[in-house]
Amino acid sequence: MSSLKQQQDSVSSVAEAVAPESWSKVSCPCCVSSEVEPLVLIQLAENVESNTKQWIMDMISAPNRAGGAHLLVHPGEDASWGRIVVAAPRCTLLRATEDLGLCKADKEGNMNLFSFHDRNNFNNVNDMQKFLTLAERQYIVQHELESMRAVKDQRIPGIPGDKGILKSRQNILQKLQKAGVIQDVFPLRDEKKLNALGKEWYLQKRLWGQPLDSIHAYFGGSIAFYFSFLDFYTWALVPPAVLGFFITFFLPGAPPPDGPKADNSTPGPGSLDADDDHLSVSAHMVQAVFSMIWSTVFMELWKRRRAALSYRWGTLTLTEEFQEPRPGFQGEVGINPVTGRREPLFPDWQRQMRVGLVSLPVVGLFLGLVVLGMMGFYYCESTMASIHKASGSIITATLSYLPSVIHIVYTNILGNAYRTVALKLTEWENHREESAFQNHHTTKVLVFTFFNNFAVLFHIAFFRQDLHLLRKRLSSLLILSQVVNQFTEVVVPYVVDRFYSSSQKGLKEDDPAADHMQAEGSLPPFPGLFLEYIELLVQFGYLSLFSCVYPLTAVLLLINNITEIRGDAYKICRLFRKPFSPPEAGIGVWQAAFEVLAFFSVMSNCWLLFLAPRIKVFTQDAGLNPSTVLIFIIMVEHILIVAKLILAFIIPDEPDWVLIKRQQIEYCTMMALKEQKVKHSDTAELPHA
Repeated sequence: MSSLKQQQDSVSSVAEAVAPESWSKVSCPCCVSSEVEPLVLIQLAENVESNTKQWIMDMISAPNRAGGAHLLVHPGEDASWGRIVVAAPRCTLLRATEDLGLCKADKEGNMNLFSFHDRNNFNNVNDMQKFLTLAERQYIVQHELESMRAVKDQRIPGIPGDKGILKSRQNILQKLQKAGVIQDVFPLRDEKKLNALGKEWYLQKRLWGQPLDSIHAYFGGSIAFYFSFLDFYTWALVPPAVLGFFITFFLPGAPPPDGPKADNSTPGPGSLDADDDHLSVSAHMVQAVFSMIWSTVFMELWKRRRAALSYRWGTLTLTEEFQEPRPGFQGEVGINPVTGRREPLFPDWQRQMRVGLVSLPVVGLFLGLVVLGMMGFYYCESTMASIHKASGSIITATLSYLPSVIHIVYTNILGNAYRTVALKLTEWENHREESAFQNHHTTKVLVFTFFNNFAVLFHIAFFRQDLHLLRKRLSSLLILSQVVNQFTEVVVPYVVDRFYSSSQKGLKEDDPAADHMQAEGSLPPFPGLFLEYIELLVQFGYLSLFSCVYPLTAVLLLINNITEIRGDAYKICRLFRKPFSPPEAGIGVWQAAFEVLAFFSVMSNCWLLFLAPRIKVFTQDAGLNPSTVLIFIIMVEHILIVAKLILAFIIPDEPDWVLIKRQQIEYCTMMALKEQKVKHSDTAELPHA
C-alpha cells in the first residue's frame, strides 16, 4: 500500500482527495492492494486536538484483539482536518460476512452460507466490489466501528476530565460520541452509481417496475425491501381498483361518487342518502367479500416474494448474534452475567416501572385526546347538519365536509406530537438492545396510529351505525391525503432541491473530494422509513376495513402510490445523506401489523354488510328479527375467519424452490461443521500419535 493508483470510476472522486502514503498499513499479505475504496466518513468536533484524532485513527486501524476495528484510515487533507476517512481490508470484510450470516454464490452459482474457512469455494472472493455490495461493505465498516472496545482502563489523549476516562470493555465509539468528540458517522455517496440508479429509477419513462437489485446494491436491504413492498402493494391495488371503479360507475344501483348535495335530508342511524337507498346488495357484498379475500392473498403472496428476494440478496439465513448495548443505553458499569464482560447494567425492574408508571399513562393521555377530538368532530358535524337542514344550499352542503377536514388536521397534528413523545419515552425507558428499543417504539406508535386513524371510523360504523357519515368521512380522508401527499411528494422535494441543495449541486466531478465530503455532510440525515410504513399501514386499513362503503378507495390509493414510489425514490437519492442499511430478510414487525389489519377486516366488513339498507329491508320483509340476523352474521364472520386461515395455510410462505434452497444451505452448513470437527479432532490427536 505504499502506492495508490487511481480509483475505479465509482470511487475516483473521493480517492483523489486522500494522499496514497497516508493510508494506514495492513499486516495481512492478502489484504495489500493497490486500490483503496473510501467507504465511511467520521465527522469530528471542531476543537478536537491532533493527538486525539491520531489516537482515534490508531484504534480504528488496530487489530480486534487490541480493541480496534482492523480497518483502514486516512486523515484527509491533513492532521488538523476534522474528518477521518475509513476503508476496509479484504479479510475484515470476509470475516464480517461470515459473522453476519450472509449467503454468497459459490463456484457452482448456488447461494450458500459464507464461511471464511472455505472462502476459496465462493465466486469473486478476491474482488470485494463484486463479492459484496456497496451497502454491505459500508454497513460492515459501521459494524466494526461499533464493536471497538477498550482492553484496559486508559485515558483518551486531549480530552480532560471524566470525559476522557475510558474503562475496560467500554465501547469506544459510544464513548467518543457521548464526549462530543465524534459528531457523526455516515457512509460516503458514490455520485456516478447514484446518478445511474436515478436514471433507472425515478427518471424512468415506463410506469411500472423498479430496479430492486440496484437499489439493494446501493442502499441496502432495509430500503430495498421497503420499495419492494411498496411496488408489490401498488401492483396489488389494481384488482380492487378495477372492481371499485366498475361498481361505482357501471353496476346498476351502485352508489355514485360521494359529493355535496343540495338537499334537506338529514341522515340518521343506519341510513344513507336518497341515492344510497338503491344500493345494490350484490355490489356491497362483492366488495366486502373481495376485500377480505384480497387482504389475505396479498399478504401471503408478499411472503413468497419476500422469501425469493431474501434468497437472491443472500439474507435467507441471517444470524441472530448477541447484541451489544445500544448507543443511548445508560447504567452502572458492571459484569454482564451472560457474557462476563464489563458494560453498563440497568435493572429490568426499573425499566418496567418506567414503562408501567410513566409510559402507559402518557399513551393513555394521548388516546384520551383522540377521544376528545372525536367528540368535537361529532359536535361540529351535528351543528353543520342542522345548518344545512335549515338552508339546504349548495354552500352549506359543501361546508358540511368542514368538520371532517378540521378533525383530519387535528389528528395529524396530534399524531406528529405523539411520535415525538413516544420516541422520548422509549429513550427514557433505557432499553439495552437496539431491537428492544425499536420494538417498544414501534408498538407505541402502532397502537396510537391505529386508534387515531380508525377510532372515529369504527365508532361511526359500530356504534352510530351511520353509513352515510362513514362514507363521507372516508372520502374526506382519502381526498385530503391525496392533496397533502401530492404536495409533499412532488412540490416540496422540487422546492428543496431547487433552492436549498445548491451546495451539493454546484460541485463538479473534478472538484476536490474534500468539497464533496463537506457538501455531503451538510445534507440532513435520512429520517428513516418509519413514517413511510405508517402511511402504507393506514392506507391498507382504509382499503381492507372500510372500502365496501366507498369503492373508489383503491383507485385513489393506486394513483397516490404511483406518485409515492418516484417521490420517495427522488427524496432518498437527492435530498438526504446516504443512510447505513443493515442486511434484512423482510419488512420486520410491519408484516405482523399488516396481518393484524387483514384479520380485523373480516369483522369490519361483516358488520358493514349487516348495516346495508337493502339487507335490512330484505330481512324485515322475510320476518327476521335483528337478533337472528346478528347471530347469522356472526356465524358468517367465523366461517370467513376459518376460510382466511385455510387460505393462508394453503398458500405456502415460501416457493418450493426457495424451500429446497434453504434446506440445501442448511445441509451444506451441517456437513461443513462436521468436516471442521473431524479436522479439529484429527489435529488434536497428532501429538499423541
